[in-house]
Amino acid sequence: MSREDGGAERVDWVDVPVGTLRRGTPTEEVPAVARRYADTRVPSEWYLKEAPAAEIHVPAFRIARTQVTVDQWARFAAATGCPAPQGAPDHPVIGVTWEDASGYCHWLGQRLALDVRLPTEDEWERAARGDDGREFPWGEEYRTGLANLVDLGVGTTMPVGSFPAGASPFGVLDMAGNADEWTSTLYAPYPGAPAEVPEAEDWAFDRHITRGGAFRHDRDLARCARRHGAYERDLAAIGVGLRVAAGPGRSLRRV
Repeated sequence: MSREDGGAERVDWVDVPVGTLRRGTPTEEVPAVARRYADTRVPSEWYLKEAPAAEIHVPAFRIARTQVTVDQWARFAAATGCPAPQGAPDHPVIGVTWEDASGYCHWLGQRLALDVRLPTEDEWERAARGDDGREFPWGEEYRTGLANLVDLGVGTTMPVGSFPAGASPFGVLDMAGNADEWTSTLYAPYPGAPAEVPEAEDWAFDRHITRGGAFRHDRDLARCARRHGAYERDLAAIGVGLRVAAGPGRSLRRV
């Protein structure tokens, strides 16, 4: 763990080492996944976007332990004229467009003299899964009370880091639930994807992949492999926020 301080701005970084991500879901296992979550009424073809499984080399990087909060975003909004956020200061900011999320990363990066950015989809999944192919950030079985999803019954966001028992293998918090998280990756089928997987999601409000699900989502979106998106225009209602990433301890400061 490392901590960068740019005056009032702080990021609790988690260092994720170089490694191999066991990404996605084997094509032949997709029907079983769909049956396992049949009660959520998610069409089975939505899970096909996770196929095929592959082993992906992911260079070392850093990712924030928690999602960007309302308080952190308020400082950015005050400095840039971006709309002020709503909600409690220690809750994740939601209702954030991809463009504004990227703007926040650029602004924060300038303050910290770091190359701050949104995580790629592969980086996000590695931070959630660790070195194995686990179903959820905390392990193989879903348990109510390890993430702020619809089954918890809260119906809105909670303070970031409220579920330490739901941490990923690297100690990253809220990789499932609370706020859906932007990545820097535009949607596209994985190489070798089944023919039924769409080449584009033209119905999406934004074509960038989001990950992790929000307080309004069911447990299927807590799965590490689940690929999602901002399909509705009201990004606050669907709980879209962000988490920042950066290179492996690489500072832009000149000594």
